[in-house]
Formats: sequence, structure tokens, C-alpha cells
Amino acid sequence: MGRRLMVRARARTRVTAANRPQRGVLAWDRGWRREARAAWCWGVALGGVLAVADLARGSLDWPRAGCWTALAAVLVAVLRPARVTAGDGWLAARGLLRERRVRTDLLTLVRRADGVAPRLVLRDVGGGRVELDPRVLRSNPLLWHELDAGARRARERGLLREGAAVLEAVGEGVDGQTVRAILRASGLG
Repeated sequence: MGRRLMVRARARTRVTAANRPQRGVLAWDRGWRREARAAWCWGVALGGVLAVADLARGSLDWPRAGCWTALAAVLVAVLRPARVTAGDGWLAARGLLRERRVRTDLLTLVRRADGVAPRLVLRDVGGGRVELDPRVLRSNPLLWHELDAGARRARERGLLREGAAVLEAVGEGVDGQTVRAILRASGLG
């Protein structure tokens, strides 16, 4: 009797993006926790230093403490990296407010946006768009493998019209870094 009620209760709950389980995740950014922790540390350190300096001057009050806290929160928001995950045929980057997802087997465009922080821009047939740091792919060969496998399927279907050279350059960087890591681990490098 109790089991039937639990099945009915599960059937009535709606699956939303917030409570959806992370099924099908085959690869993720292994350095994300470290970078997110560093962002929090820098934010807390900035807020603490500003509050202590204000306290030493004798001018720390609630509005100023709130201002320093808000400034520290902005620094955390700016420094916190996107969490990149990948599965069979998809790649997602989750920022502070939302997750952006692209179907790698339906890619139409891969572009490298150079600037202060180089970015890799991926677009698919359905209009999905993801921007990520190419260093994430270089430091996580499993993420690269999932992206490359999907991009190969898109190329075979004739969908990927722009960006094959960009993917090839990123792939060479990933392969070179992987070979260097293997040589270092074996004592040859």
C-alpha cells in the first residue's frame, strides 16, 4: 500500500530544470571546484580587507559594511567560472543564473573569440549557444572527447559549415598537453 502511494506521488511531481537529475553526464570540468573556491576566497578577502581598513579608520558602519559586502559579491560573480559538463551529444555551461546547452551532434558554427580572455563559441541548429574557455577543454580531455565526437557527427551530416579549423587547432592543443602529461608521468619529460 505504501509503495503504491509513493509511486503516485512521484507521478504527480513535475520535473523542472531545478530538480532534474544530472543523468547522462559523462564528462565535467575537474578544475571547476578549485577555481570556484578561489573566486570565493578572493571575494571574501577583498571584503575583509576593506572592512578591516574601514574599522581601523573608525568609520565602519552598517551602510559601508553593506557596500563592502556587495563589492565582494560582485568580485565573486565576476571571477566564478562557468561549470562545463558534457554528455552524449550535448555540452552545457552553467553560469550564475542559467545553464546554456548546445547539441554537439547538431553544431553549425564553432568560432574562436580572441580578446582579454579567449573564448570558444559553439552554436547548434536549434539556436543553442555556449561560450567556454578553451583551457577547460585542454585540461579535461574527456570534455574534449565528447565535443569532438559530436562535432564529427555534425560534420558527417553536413551541418558544421564554419569552425572545423578551430576545432582542429583546439584538438592539437589538447593532444599535445595530454602527451606531455603522459611523458611527465612516465618520467621521460
